Amino acid sequence: MNPISRLGAMLIHVLESVGRYVRFLMRSMASGLLPPYRLRLLFKQMHFVGVESLLIVIVTGVFTGMVFAVQANVGFSRFGAEGLIGAIVTLSLTRELSPVLTALMVNGRVGSAMAAELGTMRVTEQIDALDSMAIDAHQYLAAPRILAATLMVPALTMVFNVVGVLGCWYVAVKQLSVTPGAFQARIEWWVDPDDIIGGLIKSSLFGLLLSSVGCYKGFTTSGGAEGVGRATTTAVVISGVLILTSDYFMTLILAPLSVG
Repeated sequence: MNPISRLGAMLIHVLESVGRYVRFLMRSMASGLLPPYRLRLLFKQMHFVGVESLLIVIVTGVFTGMVFAVQANVGFSRFGAEGLIGAIVTLSLTRELSPVLTALMVNGRVGSAMAAELGTMRVTEQIDALDSMAIDAHQYLAAPRILAATLMVPALTMVFNVVGVLGCWYVAVKQLSVTPGAFQARIEWWVDPDDIIGGLIKSSLFGLLLSSVGCYKGFTTSGGAEGVGRATTTAVVISGVLILTSDYFMTLILAPLSVG
């Protein structure tokens, strides 16, 4: 095939893959709205996505806040504006760092697990067994996972915000001798509720993306154990790229609202 034909074939393959993914996402979301409502499965997945991810989110958030406080001090100390460290770090956390880093951490742990678990069920024909028993596999397997991640990633993002600011406070006040009153006053002055809400909107989208991609790659796994490993790796990579890409476009959409 000549280069143009190869490029066209690759483009068609990408478009077909995107179409299958969108159809899978729509079917999974629609099935979750129909009875029977499997609340036990939903709560189980919420525990898996949220509670069991707390430790990694807390550790990442604390040290992210501490590192940014040190880096911000390097710049602001040149202008005698160390009091702005708290406000700048908090804005960076709430608007960008907390949603993105939380989603990437959860993706590495939860997205890969979803792809591996569902992929194993696919190659061992457990999903086919559900279909043979007239059980909607999308409603039973995919919908609870997608909804749980969409709900719990924003909750984890708020935890990241809190521990990140606490880490920043410790470095700024205890090590860099920033006045506690100035630290708090600058945050109250510069950080608006819209900054926090915008970050939560982003994190909700990120949770939807990482869970739906993980479930989709699991559902479409083939090729035995090797296929499960390939699907897991692909799910993590694609979800990470989608998180970073969608973050840019969400920022373009939400930035005018925050300014207004």
